[in-house]
Amino acid sequence: MLSTLALTGVDIFLIVLAIVSGLIFLVLFFVFAQFINVYIQALFSGAKITMFELVGMRLRKVDLRTIVVNRIRAKKANLDISTNQLETHYLSGGNVSKVISALIAAQGAKIKLDWDMARAIDLAGRDIFEAVQTSVNPKVIDCPAQGGPRSTIDAVAQDGIQLKATARVTVRTNLARLVGGATEETIIARVGEGIVTTIGSAKTHKAVLENPDNISKTVMAKGLDAGSAFEILSIDIADIDVGENIGAQLQAAQAEADKKRFQAEAEKRRAMAMAQAEENKAKIEENKALVVLAEAEIPRAIADAFRQGNLGVVDFYKLKNVQADTLMRNSIAGSGQTGSDRGTQS
Repeated sequence: MLSTLALTGVDIFLIVLAIVSGLIFLVLFFVFAQFINVYIQALFSGAKITMFELVGMRLRKVDLRTIVVNRIRAKKANLDISTNQLETHYLSGGNVSKVISALIAAQGAKIKLDWDMARAIDLAGRDIFEAVQTSVNPKVIDCPAQGGPRSTIDAVAQDGIQLKATARVTVRTNLARLVGGATEETIIARVGEGIVTTIGSAKTHKAVLENPDNISKTVMAKGLDAGSAFEILSIDIADIDVGENIGAQLQAAQAEADKKRFQAEAEKRRAMAMAQAEENKAKIEENKALVVLAEAEIPRAIADAFRQGNLGVVDFYKLKNVQADTLMRNSIAGSGQTGSDRGTQS
């Protein structure tokens, strides 16, 4: 009876153990089932990835399919890139697919590009795949840029005639200088500056119109691609037109400015003359006032002469006669009559 109970307890234990084992197996099956597809895909593609690596990537929240697919692509292209490198770039915020595509394209075009450089370019925010494509197929940049504030590059020759030019710059990406190199905007600005300088140094606008290729040669000789992410292959003048006569406009504006300046100076001199005339009038009135004051002293002087005995009665009357005669003469002179008229009236 006791042995029967013991065997029954063992059986129960085995049953429980079997159930627990089955549950654990089911849990593990469902856990690993989600990795089976990518695991088999990598295994049969020759880019083996262990199950533990897949689990670790899932725990680190890495997109399994992105890593596995690009690992397979790299392996098929004979690129020695490990799963850890792909995962590290993904976690750094890079675009793994574009980097692998760029490396495959560079390998096919026999362009020197390794994983570290491609990864650095991608993390710098540049489109590495487009850069490789531009290295193979050169890119044409309009100068000035389409849709910009100006549609032409305007410059003035030494004869004062304005020229309006447009250019097309053919560039190829320099992968070695892509990180930290100047962008397309810098190339456009440098080419525009070179065109303006070349036209401005020309003696006449006709010389520029006769040989527009001289602009390309002069600008190319300046080495405008230094420090940029591109290599300039050619600069072609697409169009060049004659604009306004800036020299004549400047001369007309200068003449108008000189006219206004001379008018201002003449007005200044007129105002100074008027001020001088008013000042002279004031001086005349001042002198008249001094004369009146001096005449007012005469009676006092005569009285003093009487008291001191220096002037007699006869002398006084003679002075009165002289004054009366002077007043009469002044009155006749002020009437505006001529000498013959005064003789007739007398």
